[in-house]
Amino acid sequence: MSKSPGERTRDRSSFLWWPRRRSALLDAGLAALAALECAASSITYIGSRVHLGVAAQIGVGVFAALAGATLVVRRRWPAVPVVVALLAMPAVPSMVLLLVALYTLAETWEWPSRRRRVVALSALAYAETAGVILMSMANPVDPVVEVDQPPFWGQVVLSLLVAAGATAAPVVTGLYVGARRRLIESLQDRAHGLETELDLLAEQARERARRARLEERTRIAREMHDVVAHRVSLMVVHAGALERIAAKDPEKAAQSAKLMGEVGRQALNELREILGVLRMSDERGPEPDSLAGLPRLVDQSRAAGMAVTLTVSGSRQEFTGEAEQTAYRVVQEGLTNAHKHAGGAQVSVLLAYAPNGVRVSVVNACPGGERTAAALPSGGNGLVGMRERVVALGGTFSAGPERDGGFRVEAVLPSRLAVRQDRLV
Repeated sequence: MSKSPGERTRDRSSFLWWPRRRSALLDAGLAALAALECAASSITYIGSRVHLGVAAQIGVGVFAALAGATLVVRRRWPAVPVVVALLAMPAVPSMVLLLVALYTLAETWEWPSRRRRVVALSALAYAETAGVILMSMANPVDPVVEVDQPPFWGQVVLSLLVAAGATAAPVVTGLYVGARRRLIESLQDRAHGLETELDLLAEQARERARRARLEERTRIAREMHDVVAHRVSLMVVHAGALERIAAKDPEKAAQSAKLMGEVGRQALNELREILGVLRMSDERGPEPDSLAGLPRLVDQSRAAGMAVTLTVSGSRQEFTGEAEQTAYRVVQEGLTNAHKHAGGAQVSVLLAYAPNGVRVSVVNACPGGERTAAALPSGGNGLVGMRERVVALGGTFSAGPERDGGFRVEAVLPSRLAVRQDRLV
């Protein structure tokens, strides 16, 4: 997984446990300031009460400086500076060490998962600070100088107030800053997650659009095949007949030429309708071919010289536009294949309405005699496309040779595609 630019920037600028180098410089500066204050305050505080030699003062200063220098690890181990400050507080009073350590403890430790540790150390720091202040007030550094001391209860109240300011303020500030930082991080994580989700949704939308374009191209290719293959097949059959009888029977040749022109015009009109759908802004297309147009389709094949019969059985039912068009295309494809491969053979078209649906079939007998099939090209995709269209509507499709040498194309569409009669009233 690739990292974001912000993460790569932090990785380049990180140093040990610090997220950025400037954070390391800040902690080093705070540690140096706390070490200097601890060393100075310890020498002054202890030296005013105990007479120490130079070596002893240097040792106390070094110890105090080391205690203050623990702030350098405050981000890695937040509890260490607090514990050191509490242990060294009676001899090494340092406000910088105490304030920064308590602030870091409250800011870096997650709240409320470790609230007990934060509360316990903060309460201990408050009590110890109040005790040290009270002892300092009760035992002044220079007892010779007479200063009006407040009563004991006043010293207690004053110690508690000063201790509250020295401990509660950094803890509350640290808790606020830590909560705000965690809120910002959670919002950033959520924004990153939403961005990733949006990218995924956009990718899915692009994939759906690609599939929709592919399905639309496939549908248009099927329509073009159904229209062009059938009409052009009839035109080729008429052209072949016209070539044979042009010199022998001019009247019949003229009739064949007229039929060929009519078929050509029908093909052009259907192609124009299909192309018009591509230019339309809405989703409605032209009225599809329906089962009511089967007699006309059969008549066109008869006019081309095919011996074809149409049988209709059962009560007429209305089906959805897509179902009617699919059944029409199945018959059209069957007649086209008969023109291509079974010239001169007897062809039977069956349209049967039943309670469970509608069945259409085109059966041609074994071709024979003097006439042969027209030399028409075939891509082998017509029956495959018909099967896909019928199966997509929940029907069944079959195509294959008969025992007598003929060929059958048949499709059955379920009754659930029928239009309710109360909608037709």
